[in-house]
Order: sequence, then structure tokens, then C-alpha cells
Amino acid sequence: MRKIRKAIIPAAGFGTRFLPATKAQPKEMLPLINKPTIQYIVEEAIASGIEDILIVTGRNKRAIEDHFDHNIELEHFLRQKGKWAQYKEVLEIAKMVDIHFIRQKQQLGLGHAVLCARSFVGNEPFAVLLGDDIIDHPAKPALQQLMEEFYEHQKTVIGVQPVLPEEVSKYGVIAGKQIRNRVYQLEDLVEKPGLDQAPSNLAIVGRYIISPEIFDILEVTEPGSGGEIQLTDALRVLCHHQGMYGCLLEGDRHDIGDKWGYIKATLSFALQGDDLRDHVLKYLHERLQSIPH
Repeated sequence: MRKIRKAIIPAAGFGTRFLPATKAQPKEMLPLINKPTIQYIVEEAIASGIEDILIVTGRNKRAIEDHFDHNIELEHFLRQKGKWAQYKEVLEIAKMVDIHFIRQKQQLGLGHAVLCARSFVGNEPFAVLLGDDIIDHPAKPALQQLMEEFYEHQKTVIGVQPVLPEEVSKYGVIAGKQIRNRVYQLEDLVEKPGLDQAPSNLAIVGRYIISPEIFDILEVTEPGSGGEIQLTDALRVLCHHQGMYGCLLEGDRHDIGDKWGYIKATLSFALQGDDLRDHVLKYLHERLQSIPH
């Protein structure tokens, strides 16, 4: 049985939906409460059993590398001040897992970003986690849910969740038959279809376990939607050649690349924390009471 040991996190995008906040800082470093969003993605990968992570970055993304490295001056300061809880927290970030970095020198799409990781992956199946999707499940990480399906079928598995009909044009969408609870045997994938062309309302939501044969396909994939090399287009070819599965992911998904999704994620995580829940509830109650009826 092939084990999933490696994960790719593409993080080279410009973050245009969050301009001007992302003009000089990576969108992946925007905080959810007191942690940058990319740390939640890394923690999910680690909790799922991933041993090595490659983050695909671009220009002006150095802050991501710095975050997962030691900060000697900060660590020394925290020790001097006796702030041991904070010292332990920042120290653990640098020791979480083996994290590697490579630059995507041109913005040619998600498929190209994955292709940049070919030498890192080698000839083994691998995970891909997109940083815009935080999927919160209290018991089982979204990536682990996919890994369990991969170990059963030994074929590519992609994470899906239902979306509203008016939103299907924003996503890759699957066509297939349900073979058991939460699992679909795929027949096709369509990148950002119009409502009248969408084969279902099940959208690909940023978690994948992919067979290494995808790299040969990506090498010859022509630019598609938006003039970019789309991972969905390559997965479609792989699906027709090898077969593929979709797994309906359990958990609350937050599209943190979207302003409203980011606000919802912040509120959701704040309400989970004992130190913030009562303050947030009190504030929301007061605000609702002040709105004229």
C-alpha cells in the first residue's frame, strides 16, 4: 500500500480579492484570531500524518518562510521576560514538520504550481491543500478523510462539498455516481461551468490526494479557464485514464479568500475559544439590539 507522506500547499497567488491588504503581505499570513491562515493548513496536514510539506510561493512571500523559521531575537526576548507559554508556542512553530519552499516564477495557474513540485514529490501519491479553504472538523481533519478513501481505492481522491447553484461557476464541479455514503465514483470534472452546464452542485473544495501520473499530464496541459493551466483540466484526463473518486468532506468550510468567508471564519474560531466566546456573543447581542427595527 502506497503511503501519503508529502503535501503541497500552493501559496503563490496575488490575493487580489483582499487588496489593498495583500499588496505588501501574503494573503496566507492574514490572521485568524492570532494565527496566520496558512498555519491552520499546515496543522491540518500534520494532524493527518503528513511528514514533508512543500509550500509553493512567489515574490513578496518571504514572510511565510520567516514564520515557519526560528526567530532568535524574539525567542531570546520571551525567555528573558519569562513569557514561557508564548516562547513555547513560537518555538513549536519552527519545529512542526519538515517544510520546504520553492518559487513559482510565473503566475500560470494552480496546475503549474503543482507541476513545480514534481521533483519534490517523485513517484508517489501526494496531497494538495489550498490555502483559501479552511475546513474545520473537531474529530477528523479533511485531509485525513481523503487519505482513508485513498488507502481503500488506491486512486486519486478529491474533496467535494455542495455549493449553491449560483456559485458553481466559481469552482471545478464533478459528475459521477454515488457508490456509498459520502463517496462518488467520478465520470467527469468541469472547470468553472455555467449553471446550465454544471453536471452537479458538488464543487471541488481545495483538498486532493493525487497519483503521480498527474505530472506527465500537466506537462502537456494547455491553458484553460482564465488563460491558466488548470489542475481540474489535468485531473479530468487522469480521471478518464485511471478512474477517480470524490469524497464528500465533513466539516465547516470557510473560503477565507473571500471577505465574507474570512469574517465568518474569524467569528467561528472566536466562538470556539473560551477566552473570546462570551465577549463576542455580548458584542453581537449589543450590536443587534442597537439596529433600528
